[in-house]
Amino acid sequence: MNNFEVNALKPALIFTDHLILDKQFLVLGKGFPVTHELLKELITWGFTSVSCDGTIDDGTKDKEIINRSAEDLILETQQEDAEAAKERIEKANELKSNLQNAAKLIQTLNTESSRLEMTHKVYKEYSDYIESLYTRYSTHKEIDREQLSKVVQELIIFVRENRRFVLRINPASKQTDKKFLVNHAMRSTVIALTIGTRLRLQFTQMIELGQACILHEIGMLRLPPQLYITDKKLQPQEKAKLASHPILGYELLKEVGFTLPIQRAVLEHHEKENGSGYPRHISADDISTYAKIIAVACAFEAITAPRHYRSARPKYEAMLEILRNTNNQYDENVIKALLYSFSIFPIGVYVYLANGKIARITDTKPDDPRHPIAQILGETAADGDPRTVETDESSNKVVRVLNQQEEADVLKSLGLTND
Repeated sequence: MNNFEVNALKPALIFTDHLILDKQFLVLGKGFPVTHELLKELITWGFTSVSCDGTIDDGTKDKEIINRSAEDLILETQQEDAEAAKERIEKANELKSNLQNAAKLIQTLNTESSRLEMTHKVYKEYSDYIESLYTRYSTHKEIDREQLSKVVQELIIFVRENRRFVLRINPASKQTDKKFLVNHAMRSTVIALTIGTRLRLQFTQMIELGQACILHEIGMLRLPPQLYITDKKLQPQEKAKLASHPILGYELLKEVGFTLPIQRAVLEHHEKENGSGYPRHISADDISTYAKIIAVACAFEAITAPRHYRSARPKYEAMLEILRNTNNQYDENVIKALLYSFSIFPIGVYVYLANGKIARITDTKPDDPRHPIAQILGETAADGDPRTVETDESSNKVVRVLNQQEEADVLKSLGLTND
């Protein structure tokens, strides 16, 4: 395996095999180009080198094959077996076609709408995986730990490189009984991984956090669905039974063979900093870091997603509620990481600006959660994408967030949909 210094890598480099961290964790798939974001994250995480079974692909051989005609190839292979020669030609043509298709895909993904559409598709694939994982456990009492670890590694990279798109994905207006736990697990995991990245967790820690968050409610599968999918007020004994799901999840993961940090995260994700949580009523430093992160991620998700007994609330309201941290329920460092990841006006919300324009928040400034990046509705930049501005305390100041009816009216007038 060859080692490559991170400081020597440049954006757009392509390797002939997978790029690996610590000889086991995938950081970049074979054939994918190195990006500015990837280099920034490697440096932030403190990695100085990466490994690869292959080398840097300069494209020389591929270009030579592509630029030569089928006749040239046939002449060179006269001494070869006819089938072998035919196979070489087919591979050359296939390679040329693949590169052409890749170029078209890259051009397509340069547009804002196409990136968002692709993000939606990949997001759904991860949701489908979580659904299959839950279904498999329900029917066979099995969880493929190795597969889950690999999926989470891919999900970490997906969330990191598409953060400003994936955080704009809104939950369905109505959630079916079957999808409730899956949707909650998926959205909470995206938020938790975003927080973990901001807290600069090591890659191995991010993998454990991702697995724990996907599985944090799996204990619910050992309870009757009517306990957690209902609009009726639960009786005290029913509430007590529902509150047992962290213990059930902990025991389940212990049986399947997950590591202690993952078991603890599932057991403690409803504990509170002030000791008012459950099931053990522990507080502050006694609660694991993963559980603290999942607690905040779950709270934000729960506020902004619809439930059987209430409608979803706006992300801005959810952020304010988490920031208030009534009775010191959540870890302040985790709350700060959430704020800096989403901004005070979270990614996806629609706002009025001081200049009278309406915009949608699409990204954050790394060190200024008060002034996120906004996309002006109805205006385009030179490249055809929507025009974006940095909000400030002047003409681009955010005056207020649009309410739900105003948002719906604006989108309807512009012929847009809320993604």
